Amino acid sequence: MPTNEITQKVSERYAQAANSGEQMCCPTSYDMGHLKTFIPDEVLKISYGCGTPAGLKTVRAGETVLDIGSGGGIDCFEASRLVGPTGRVIGIDMTDTMLEIARKNASVVAANLGYSNSNVEFRKGLADAMPVEDGTIDLIISNCVINLAPDKRKVFREMYRVTKPGGRFTISDIVSDQTVPQYLVHDTQKWGDCLSGALTLTAYMTGMTEAGFLGIHLVKFSPWRVIDGIHFFSVTLTGYKLPPATTASSVRYATLRGPFSRFVDERGMTYHRGIPQSITPDEARLLSVPSLSEHFLLTTEPVTLDNRDPRWSAVLPADAPCTWQGHYALLAGPFVEAVDDDHHVYRRGEPLEVCSKTVAVLETNGYQPHFVILNRAGEPVGGEAVTCSPDGGCC
Repeated sequence: MPTNEITQKVSERYAQAANSGEQMCCPTSYDMGHLKTFIPDEVLKISYGCGTPAGLKTVRAGETVLDIGSGGGIDCFEASRLVGPTGRVIGIDMTDTMLEIARKNASVVAANLGYSNSNVEFRKGLADAMPVEDGTIDLIISNCVINLAPDKRKVFREMYRVTKPGGRFTISDIVSDQTVPQYLVHDTQKWGDCLSGALTLTAYMTGMTEAGFLGIHLVKFSPWRVIDGIHFFSVTLTGYKLPPATTASSVRYATLRGPFSRFVDERGMTYHRGIPQSITPDEARLLSVPSLSEHFLLTTEPVTLDNRDPRWSAVLPADAPCTWQGHYALLAGPFVEAVDDDHHVYRRGEPLEVCSKTVAVLETNGYQPHFVILNRAGEPVGGEAVTCSPDGGCC
């Protein structure tokens, strides 16, 4: 299906939904009781995202926020409240009906918030050609919208272009655990349902890294639908446009604390637990982002750790038989490859079948934030427990 035809059909479907009140796309989880205190019902009834963007929890007063696919304006209006009257919010949408509703209600929301003027502007445009100036955005949010764009890698490049150095994104979207086949890709109805356009988690996160973002990591995920054995699930991801280090850093070494025994970061640097690694100022900046800093000691001199040191972190599997229950683990952390203490090698976004003991490991604090766990078993599993061999032959 030609790109322009996809865009047109998606726009028409959302315009129709705005008029009919049809519920679409992602499972929503908004706090309507709170939003109703300042956002008109006309906006609330046409909100199709995956819930209030998690990124808005990080907003600071006076920042500039961009919402890609702003629809009727619900997320922009919540951002408006959070950035305060000195902040600024820009919403981009391609559907005239949505823009009309959002613009009409902007002044109402401003008055309800006690602002003398609205700090929200709605612009017509496409996610892959955004009418936004270079390097002007502190935070990008998007709520189950990039999935609808035919060329998502172009969208990721546009996001990087408009983000300020030091800026960030937090977006929610639908991805899949395997490549969507052509018979779904060309299904017009399922484009509007956020299915046909879904990338695999691997392709989605790789596309963002290739655009220039770093420290990309999972904030939350939720299973959504299974169609013909393909699992579609919602993920919320955060990443950063890190500025280059302009001054020498006092940090010269990084020691991986764990719980991973080894991992490779997005720049290709390999770290082994307990062994100090010489790093550049740019590496020090990357390892200082919240999703990575908890796993490292950053020091001026090399520091070696072993399992007697309280700063060392490891999670060993239980010394007991395990069962196969249909679970698959997908790495979604700020590294492209990671290894646990049972010698499993996880590659970003790639499903790896794991047994019950490994699931228990991945559900502990050090691992859990970085993994999506799906169950592909179509029926309850009745297999007997088996004994894992020391060389990892079981799983």
